[in-house]
Amino acid sequence: MEIGNGCISKKRKLVEEGSLDELNEDLLERVLSWLPTSTLFRLGSVCKRWKSMADSQSFKLACSRIPSRDPWFYMVDADLNRSIVFDSAKSSWKRLNHPSLLLRDHNRDSIPVAASGGLVCFRNISGGYIVCNPVTGSCRELPPVDPGQSLLAIAMNAYSNYHGSYKLVLVSGDFPKLSFKVYNSITDCWEEEIMLRRNADDCTKSNDNDEDAVYFLSTAGNVVVTNMQRSPSKQYSSVFTLKDGEEIVYFLTSSGRVIACNLTRKCFSEYPRLLPVFSEYSIDMVECKGEMLVVVLSEFFESASLRVWRYDPKTKTWNQIAAMPPAMSHEFYDKKLDINCVGAGDQVFICLSSAELCSYVLYDFVTNRWVELPECSVNGESLEFMSALSFEPRIEALV
Repeated sequence: MEIGNGCISKKRKLVEEGSLDELNEDLLERVLSWLPTSTLFRLGSVCKRWKSMADSQSFKLACSRIPSRDPWFYMVDADLNRSIVFDSAKSSWKRLNHPSLLLRDHNRDSIPVAASGGLVCFRNISGGYIVCNPVTGSCRELPPVDPGQSLLAIAMNAYSNYHGSYKLVLVSGDFPKLSFKVYNSITDCWEEEIMLRRNADDCTKSNDNDEDAVYFLSTAGNVVVTNMQRSPSKQYSSVFTLKDGEEIVYFLTSSGRVIACNLTRKCFSEYPRLLPVFSEYSIDMVECKGEMLVVVLSEFFESASLRVWRYDPKTKTWNQIAAMPPAMSHEFYDKKLDINCVGAGDQVFICLSSAELCSYVLYDFVTNRWVELPECSVNGESLEFMSALSFEPRIEALV
């Protein structure tokens, strides 16, 4: 793991001067718990007292009281037996020790499919699930589950990192007959499957025979048809939100329709299509601060545009809330790119990949900045990734 020494060296100096050494254990734990996660791993090299404290449960409890941490993005590439993350706080790539449970033969080809809080969930080729803390390497193999009907989406929500309280949601079925099943970490079992009814207020009922094609209206007023391309690593990707006490899982159908499954009300809705420009495009969903957003890369008038949209349930329309500067998005024109995105707080991490180009962009809603990230290189080898999952690097997150 690449870890800066600046913060630690300052702490060494403070210890030498006696400032921090004079604090009682409880207060010292509170102060040090605010350090970046990557720095926490170096506490043991400062002094014996700090090493003992870093291994204590009381220090992990202090860390759990930090409201949030800058996200790390867990990267997915063709080689699944290693763990690479992008640290947004330090704008650097890091290599983690791949969890030992995922190196066993039956889990060797496991793919990360969902993440929440400080945890990432993997799915192996036999349909089993493993929940992991990528920072500590601790893992938990979930009880077997009957796959039932066609699996459409996998979502995860962590309610408490320190107490290991989380849920894994599987949405299955053949549209429009949908159902969901929930794994609850507290009871360590899968709950009964629940059928979803169509929302009575859903006025966007589509022809179920149009799954192979997408129809939309271009800015020129022409009706256009095209097919949507999806990366295999995002086959079951979804977005989980919790608003006004209601749990909602969003996912994309094979034709690019957004489906919202309200787990609390046990119903689902189909959103209007969102394709504001014509010709080739790629689409993905993200969650930012409890909201579902859609990111679209499209081509029009011999140029490419990348935009972020929010759905207004009152007007039942999509509103654009961000757009990449044309000078930056133009380089994506005619590259046959597939975009795979993930949200974290005020940020959206975007992987753009094709046979011709591989690029990573981080967008910040607060500063309205689009930043292209440097390539990742490990031992002189340049790595290319298809997608990413965001999680908070928390040493206290339990599986």
